[in-house]
Amino acid sequence: MDLNTAVKVSASGLRAQSLRMRIIAENLANADSTAATAGGDPYRRKVASFRADVDRASGAETVKVQSIDGDKTTFQRTYQPGNPGADAAGYVLRPNVNSLVEAADMKAAQRSYEANLNAIEAAKTLTMRTIDLLK
Repeated sequence: MDLNTAVKVSASGLRAQSLRMRIIAENLANADSTAATAGGDPYRRKVASFRADVDRASGAETVKVQSIDGDKTTFQRTYQPGNPGADAAGYVLRPNVNSLVEAADMKAAQRSYEANLNAIEAAKTLTMRTIDLLK
């Protein structure tokens, strides 16, 4: 694998992890969002799925977004009779977002992003050293 291909693979990883972090940030921002009307569903946690994709020009295996789906876990019910989204019994459905899970996912995405960034930096350093040797 040449250095340009390595950079292309790492750049696709950067884009994937950046999208993953944006989705996690959206989940965290809506962790307390309830339905505006009685009987409505609250915010549903989103999860990104990725797939490997072969770049035909270079033959490199890159990362592409396969889908962004809603998490199918059930909503929690809490008793809040004064909430506009409460049902007849006074219960409100809460989003299926767990802040601890989101924080752990964010940390994993950050580490992966940093690893891809370090790989690009290493490829850049190797290219600069090669140019210096050719002088």
